[in-house]
Amino acid sequence: MHTDEMDRTFGFLVHDIGRLMRREFDRRVRDMGFTRSQWRVLAHLRRVEGINQSQLADRMDVEPITLVRLLDKLEGAGYVERRADPQDRRAYMLFLTPKARPLINRLETISEELRSEILGDLTPRERDKLIEMLMRIKARLTNKTTETLLELAAHE
Repeated sequence: MHTDEMDRTFGFLVHDIGRLMRREFDRRVRDMGFTRSQWRVLAHLRRVEGINQSQLADRMDVEPITLVRLLDKLEGAGYVERRADPQDRRAYMLFLTPKARPLINRLETISEELRSEILGDLTPRERDKLIEMLMRIKARLTNKTTETLLELAAHE
């Protein structure tokens, strides 16, 4: 397969677009002393505040130690608070601090601006269709992953 052909394959395009988006987002927030990885933690916590560290690591599909390092930085900067989990003495529940709210709003604005620029030459209908198709692909992969996990569990 030639490079031009490879550049047009689905997997290559999805991977490359994701990489380029991550790079551009990191460039835009660099002066704030922030990273896309830290933004992902805050964005997830905004949706499920009170989740414990292990659940958040699973939800973000990152290793627990990686999440702990990110949380240490965010807690040190005053954006995240860890509270003992009353159900499990070994676990911590995670909460955003009031200081995090303006930062989250700013990062959301940067993220929206980037999305608008990236999708700028698509019509609203094309954008909706693209998102719909990607959601279908994601659902198919999620179902396959769930089926595989269930099959593995059945054989144990």
